Amino acid sequence: MATFISVPLKKSSEVDLVKPLSKFVTATYPPGEEQTEYLRAVEELNKLRKSALGRPLDKHESSLEILLRYYDQLCAIEPKFPFPELCLTFTWKDAFDKGSLFGGSVKLALASVGYEKTCVLFNVGALASQIASEQNLDNDEGLKTAAKFYQLASGAFAHIKDTVLSALNREPTMDISPETVGTLSQIMLSQAQEVFVLKATADKMKDAIVAKLANQAADYYGDAFKQCQYKENLPKYFYFQEVLPVLAAKHCMMQATAELHQSALANQKKKFGEEIARLQHATELVKTAASRYDEYVNVKDLSDKINRALTAAKKDNDFIYHDRVPEVKDLEHIGKASLVKATAVQTPLSQKFSDLFEKMVPMAVQQSVSAANSRKADTVNRLIGSMREATNLCNGVLASLNLPAALEDLSGDAVPQSILEKSRAVVQQGGLQSIEQLIKDLPELLQRNREILDESLKMLDDEETTDNELRAKFNQRWNRTPSGDLYKPLRAEGNNFRSVLDKAVQADQVVKERYTTHCEMIALLCKPENELSAAIPSANPAKTLQGSEVVNVLRAQLAQLDEVKREREVLEGEVKSVTFDMTTKFLTALAQDGAINEEALTASELETRYGSHTQRAQQNLRRQEELLSQIQVSHQEFSALKQSNSEANNREEVLKKLASAHDSYIEISSNIKEGTKFYNDLTEILLKFQNKCSDIVFARKTERDELLKYVIQYRVLLVSRALLHSTSHHTICRLMSSNDKVLDSRPPPPNITPQAASTSAPISTPVAPSSTNPPPVAPPTGPSQAQGPPYPSYQGYPGYYQMPVAYNPYAYGQFNMPYMPYQAQGQAGYPGGPPAQQTYPYPQQPPQQQPYYPQQ
Repeated sequence: MATFISVPLKKSSEVDLVKPLSKFVTATYPPGEEQTEYLRAVEELNKLRKSALGRPLDKHESSLEILLRYYDQLCAIEPKFPFPELCLTFTWKDAFDKGSLFGGSVKLALASVGYEKTCVLFNVGALASQIASEQNLDNDEGLKTAAKFYQLASGAFAHIKDTVLSALNREPTMDISPETVGTLSQIMLSQAQEVFVLKATADKMKDAIVAKLANQAADYYGDAFKQCQYKENLPKYFYFQEVLPVLAAKHCMMQATAELHQSALANQKKKFGEEIARLQHATELVKTAASRYDEYVNVKDLSDKINRALTAAKKDNDFIYHDRVPEVKDLEHIGKASLVKATAVQTPLSQKFSDLFEKMVPMAVQQSVSAANSRKADTVNRLIGSMREATNLCNGVLASLNLPAALEDLSGDAVPQSILEKSRAVVQQGGLQSIEQLIKDLPELLQRNREILDESLKMLDDEETTDNELRAKFNQRWNRTPSGDLYKPLRAEGNNFRSVLDKAVQADQVVKERYTTHCEMIALLCKPENELSAAIPSANPAKTLQGSEVVNVLRAQLAQLDEVKREREVLEGEVKSVTFDMTTKFLTALAQDGAINEEALTASELETRYGSHTQRAQQNLRRQEELLSQIQVSHQEFSALKQSNSEANNREEVLKKLASAHDSYIEISSNIKEGTKFYNDLTEILLKFQNKCSDIVFARKTERDELLKYVIQYRVLLVSRALLHSTSHHTICRLMSSNDKVLDSRPPPPNITPQAASTSAPISTPVAPSSTNPPPVAPPTGPSQAQGPPYPSYQGYPGYYQMPVAYNPYAYGQFNMPYMPYQAQGQAGYPGGPPAQQTYPYPQQPPQQQPYYPQQ
């Protein structure tokens, strides 16, 4: 009957999915069976893309199945991988652009999986249209298959129309622009309706039904024609110059078919004049299609059928009925009936789809789990922190009262047992030597981190300087996002890192000052028992106090206080041993509500898990407070009974300093080890930051080289045109030397019009006969207009790494660093300052130490 329209496939450049996706998997998941499975899935995904896009596809359902599987897989993995951070750039060529001698074909490169999905879905629609166009429409199976795939193609293009702008966040190439894919969707829907007209005719359905189906098809084709004709950019494509005549011809033919079957219905109702009028109108429509679009369609069969019916109708009316033939405008409008609908795009589209990353949770769940873990860590840290703070307070009060050493030292000469235990503890942990070595290593660790950060930012500075120089040289031709704007999130991250390092330096200084204050007494604790005993002043024995009631009461209170501290240690172990995973709850919430209220779900779970522990900790702290008050009263009575002399006072003062030195040693040692871990953790994060800077600078360099190549090609094109117009040698030299001036005076590449296009004359077309529904007229056809490549601006890959713990003299840090999501441009990369609450790391340090390194 007529030629069916199909859509060419888009072509994509090769992309290596393995390296960036594997890098994310290995960085996010620990070595083991799960990581191995995901790495294997990455390899399969890369093979699937090569099968779907890396080779010519046959016009067969098996090829379409591969495309559908790849599209389904993209939809499945999009929420599971942080694609903006992975430096994955997808490059696709315009499906309709044939390229030019100097400019090449129009293409767009974006670091967006949404762009990849859009282009793959375009190929799904294009291949579906090609498969449908290859069907044998002489049998019922071919008609059904064609209708099915035309509707699938229409749905694919319609889905792109609704989603492309949000998926790309920039202007797309013309082939996937909303106006283009909207027109293609209407064309495919028109062809699906035409297939149903053919099927209804083949099934010999009632004339009234066939007429309505054909009239609806004519209406669809008319809408498609109008969209092609009145969209500003579509007629520039050679593809649409070929399509427009076909649409106009099919509009005429479908309308003629509707009139033919409606005339048969009029004959059945004995309205012979109406029958003739409709057949005459159909004849005019067919003549119009034959005269204007004979090279695109074959209307001979339809024309012969209409002429035979018209000849018979006139003969019967002239000799028998003599019915008046009305004007076409007076005829009753033919009804419309649509049997087609664009197939909605609902994943999975493939019947054979299986998610390669089925066990991997979406990024929204990963982010919620990470946030829940942070809330859990805060809860644990606050709880353990309050208990450790109580322990430190208890130790400080006892040290100031010289307890329990004062009760053990009633002889006045021997070293108290508690002091000996503290001395052995310091020696076992390495004494002064271990602390001095750790303090010595801190500046080297700090300098290493500063060098990595400086080198990372220098890469950004160098690339930005080059970009600014080229922008100043080429002006408007250098049409990509300025590096200064693109690097703002990265520079914000770098400033945060530098701020953390500055705070770390201050913390280092506090540690060194504390060490200097207590190093003399710590050194005394490290000496053998005989030297330690000699260094402690002796005092007269207070034997009269050994059996007093005051001493017995004080000892009993100290025993109760020790029991309180042991209970606290047990409770701390229980708190740290609590484990739970919020993944299942978050997945359920995401499936049911489409969103995750992480804060509410986590708060409820934390209350369930830690509510009883919190109550026990509060009871323990109240009990300690009561005991300390009682001990202070008893100690006052004990001190009053002791004989006051200078030797006893000196001895007690030294014992107090030794006890305090032990506590300071444990605290300083823990602080320095924590600081060392802090610097080592920060090194790993800064190396990731450095890699991210390196990746984006490399991508910008690749884009810069491509754009520079294009600008040079454009200069050559200008010179070539000057030669074609017999431009003088002086003018050619001026064009070559005055690059900026020439480039600025020319329009952008996408608006270049070849000389051939400007000189082509329009093709005249005959005037269509008057009718109630005149056929559309195809616009002039001619050589296509060249379309220059709209070079994309590089979107960048600003990411987010959770800061390691910055530290100060008042709190511990939290060192678990889960994967954090991509932060869009304009969002802060890190929290502005340290939290008000004290935080403690896991694994926890032993009790009797002051927390030191807080979380940033």
